[in-house]
Amino acid sequence: MLMRLLLSCNELGLGHVNRIIPLGKRLEEKGHELFFYSGGTAYQLLQKEFRNVNPCTPVGWYETSHGVITSASLLNILFPLPYFNHDGNRLRIKNSSAMETIHRYYDLRREIRKIRPDLLISDGDMHALRLADRWHIPSVYITNIIRPSYRFSPLLTPGERITERYVKKATKIIIPDNPPPYTICEHNLGNLDHVGIRDKVEFAGSFADMKPKKGSDVHIFAPISGPSATRAKLIRTIVPVLTRLETKSVISLGAPGNTVAKKHGNCEVHSWLSKEQRDRFMRDARIIIFSGGHGTCFETIECAKPSICIPTQPEQMGNAKKLQELNCSISVGNQTELKSAIDEIESKIELYKKNVEKLGEYSRQFSGIESTVSTVEDTV
Repeated sequence: MLMRLLLSCNELGLGHVNRIIPLGKRLEEKGHELFFYSGGTAYQLLQKEFRNVNPCTPVGWYETSHGVITSASLLNILFPLPYFNHDGNRLRIKNSSAMETIHRYYDLRREIRKIRPDLLISDGDMHALRLADRWHIPSVYITNIIRPSYRFSPLLTPGERITERYVKKATKIIIPDNPPPYTICEHNLGNLDHVGIRDKVEFAGSFADMKPKKGSDVHIFAPISGPSATRAKLIRTIVPVLTRLETKSVISLGAPGNTVAKKHGNCEVHSWLSKEQRDRFMRDARIIIFSGGHGTCFETIECAKPSICIPTQPEQMGNAKKLQELNCSISVGNQTELKSAIDEIESKIELYKKNVEKLGEYSRQFSGIESTVSTVEDTV
């Protein structure tokens, strides 16, 4: 049965939209009618790929160059706060999360009433789940975060429990990750029995193409991404270390719109890389340094690369912890730890590569996209 599908994705980072795009392509091939909703950069990326793409108010956390600050984020729920925009090099005001939430809810409600979808697909967008429950629309929720258990502030627990109310009401919940015991986002899911959703959850596997990608292992690669404040923190940690190494290295600063490249000793610093360039540098890397985002975790596994994680927020810390437990990565927090981690991995490079290759073999047993398409078509 062909369906009208509303797909909404969170715009905090690009991991959500990078899952929705290949899923949307496959659903489109199957003949379903698709309507997309998101904000910020995610909206712009969706516009390049699909026809029915509509903007809605983005909802974001309060983040500075020191990472996500819990106390400020709690204050920002009700009050606007100033922040420094590193891309524009100026001070700006972030609206309160409550106001952003209200606007996004009504943006989506207006569209749901017009489209009358047969099914709603949400990737990390709690507002869409709330509307699906309100309008009695079947829903599929795609997420790698449910109840974080590692370095998650107890101050945020009340808000976490509120969002769980809507997660529990989803018709199906897709985890785009390996089944246990090799679930990369394990520390971000919590005990599914305690949450009360075990019977709704499906571990679909990664949405990435997990076919092995061989490269030449000639450099260290650091793809920096995220909001401007996050990038500023990563740049301060990574650039001074890699520019002093004798080993060849490549850094992408993740600044959209610019394509400037500079050489600092044996380090190439690019302001921005195309997807093709990024894939090539990833393939040819010896070690990959990144923040611990869920999607990039699977890119390192796909390319069988040892990695070093520099997390900037709790979700990334949980992913980094799991990769470290599997002896595929090392998690660090500053320049000194980063330099030590590079030396540690270089001294045991074959062991780390063997562990990542083993994880890759397990991950290739699952096809997240195909599994999710089947779930979507079986839900209505």
